[in-house]
Amino acid sequence: MAPGTETPAVPRGPHRLFAEVSRGAGTPVVLMHGFPDNCRLYDRLMPHLRGHAPVVRFDFLGWGRSDKPPGHPYCVAEQEADLAAVADSAATGLRDRRLILVAHDASGPPAIDWALAHPGRVARLVLLNTYYHWTPSLRRPPAIALYSTPLLRAGARAVARRRPDLDRRLFAWQIGSFIRDPVVREASVALLYEEFPAARPAFWRLNDELPRAVLSRRRRIPELQDFQPRVRVVFGARDRWLNARVARQFAVLFPHSELRLLLRAGHYVQIDEPALVAGAITAA
Repeated sequence: MAPGTETPAVPRGPHRLFAEVSRGAGTPVVLMHGFPDNCRLYDRLMPHLRGHAPVVRFDFLGWGRSDKPPGHPYCVAEQEADLAAVADSAATGLRDRRLILVAHDASGPPAIDWALAHPGRVARLVLLNTYYHWTPSLRRPPAIALYSTPLLRAGARAVARRRPDLDRRLFAWQIGSFIRDPVVREASVALLYEEFPAARPAFWRLNDELPRAVLSRRRRIPELQDFQPRVRVVFGARDRWLNARVARQFAVLFPHSELRLLLRAGHYVQIDEPALVAGAITAA
């Protein structure tokens, strides 16, 4: 753990969320992970953010080092409640309770839902290769399509339970395709997979909800168009799934938005281009 970093347990009802907090001055930055990863996704980004502002990265319930309560309804609404607990913890003692929210991948829906409900708490919303509502440009990566398509997912999950070696190979292939540098890819895939098997219940539950979640949020497009805080859309342009067209559609929807396409980065833009992403998060 880096100097000046703390790991408080954030209460979430009877459960606890793992969080890592780096000290700094200014508006706190809250980093959110998607699936099938955890807050270690930001390991390469953290050195570029330390000292600029307080930074909080955390694992949603069911993921990483957070509690994994059996039978918990792992869904977007529950993730929004996780974020609410972290946001209140991050703003404790601050006169200005606004935050810079950074969402990646599957954390887009809970982050945007919370931002729409609490616009006065949002200093800036930063969207990294994420999604919110269905558009024709949106594509599911193959592994996500396998686990979220109703006719396929039951069989795929049965195979994953019986053949963990195949599950690991699928994870390595899919996650590896998200990372540009082969040396970084090997280390990052191994690191993220360490905590993935225990997170399968949350992963599968979020996949169950995925089609309905993106379709239902189309009705909230007018709210996006009325959203007043600043939005910075920072996408790796090499992402074939949450792609540049999705990024441009986000930028058009929000009235106070800025689009940054990082041409050499893919889906894990914070791994491929950590310095550029840090600059986009902290720039005024």
